[in-house]
Amino acid sequence: MVLIHVPKPPKNAYDPNRPMGSLLKSQIDHLKEAESKLPLRYRSEVYVKAVRTEGEAAEYIREVTEAIHEAHEEAQRRRRARKRKRVIEIAAVADERAEREQDRARKRRATKPKKSSSVKRRKK
Repeated sequence: MVLIHVPKPPKNAYDPNRPMGSLLKSQIDHLKEAESKLPLRYRSEVYVKAVRTEGEAAEYIREVTEAIHEAHEEAQRRRRARKRKRVIEIAAVADERAEREQDRARKRRATKPKKSSSVKRRKK
């Protein structure tokens, strides 16, 4: 595999006091949309329209990214906990269903009159 050398960005590439550009504005808009889908306890207190500089944008991006990660981790923990519980419930329901079907079959056999297998012969 060929290694590709990526040069370090210059020191002036990030200036926290510089007004944010259009790329950062569009990222903020996308993150605002993603944040709106999160549960309320994960949403930030930042008023997005007040974000004007690169430093403010970086802070908002960090907060929302961390909130998204936390929400996904919690959801994953909940899914794991539920799976264990469901397996037991499904097994119990399957056992109950099998027992009910066996009971029905026994009742049907007990209530049906027996048919004679011999053929009636006529008297001559």
